[in-house]
Amino acid sequence: MTHEHITQDIFETMPIISPTVSNEEQARALGLDGDGDGDGNSSLRLLPDVLPAVQCIARARIPTTQGPEIFLHLYSNDMDKKEHLAIVFGEDVRSRSLYRRRAGETQADRMIRGAYVGKLTPGRRDADRDAATGAALRFDEATGDLVVEAGTTWTQPTLVRIHSECYTGETAWSARCDCGEQFDEAGRLMGLEGHGCIVYLRQEGRGIGLGEKLKAYNLQDLGADTVQANLLLRHPADKRSFGMATAILVDLGLADIRLLTNNPDKIIAVEGKRRLVHVRERVPMVPLAWTGGTGGVSSREVEGYLRTKVEKMGHLLSKPAVRTGE
Repeated sequence: MTHEHITQDIFETMPIISPTVSNEEQARALGLDGDGDGDGNSSLRLLPDVLPAVQCIARARIPTTQGPEIFLHLYSNDMDKKEHLAIVFGEDVRSRSLYRRRAGETQADRMIRGAYVGKLTPGRRDADRDAATGAALRFDEATGDLVVEAGTTWTQPTLVRIHSECYTGETAWSARCDCGEQFDEAGRLMGLEGHGCIVYLRQEGRGIGLGEKLKAYNLQDLGADTVQANLLLRHPADKRSFGMATAILVDLGLADIRLLTNNPDKIIAVEGKRRLVHVRERVPMVPLAWTGGTGGVSSREVEGYLRTKVEKMGHLLSKPAVRTGE
């Protein structure tokens, strides 16, 4: 029996189960409109009514190998036990939950958790005022909330990337996806602009986890595409949720954003029912291998991965008819 026949037999004996659709992203990924009436107007009905409650528990300055400094924010939440991240370009992008004054805390407490203005230096004693620049933060006396004002807190439209964790693409040099490439390119663009935010969500494998993702890779080697592989494992084509990203952006005061994405469903999901975040512009993420850029991922697997995104998941991405340099 040939390899092709063996592969075909496997797919014929494995049931493809369409999971229960619980959010807008899953509905679109599976080709459903969410209403059951086939009119494509599910709108925001399947999006969560209430966002997760997030708390920024620590922030630290990170000098990077690429040059620009970032400020890494670590978030806890009331929805899962994972620690999600915001990678922030710009010292003046401030988390409302981190900077809120707390009863009994000292200026040292504030500096240690990262709730300071300007830059920390040996011997500094005041978190709320930077002696080197004269920049000072003000707070509401009744609530302890940060007073948002020009010069100390960023409020302009900001370049944002919502990025889901991908161990294989970011750490294990995988050429099955372009996640690592997209992560690096987002950082490069934000470094050039001087402000930006990558919301890094811990939802590996489109939400199914690393173990199931590795099983999906084996199914892909047997002939399945990325959507089929998830369904064969009894998972949605896309199990991710982006309400956490919305809550983090709101906490950072990033209400007006330019979103780096090819996924139209992500725009809907990040804005949410109440539109606490407004996507002012969609900035395409075109694979570098398609534009002649350096450092892009080029492989048979990534070509199939991108093709499935376009053909089955509705991503707004068009491969050029002739590649640059051909």
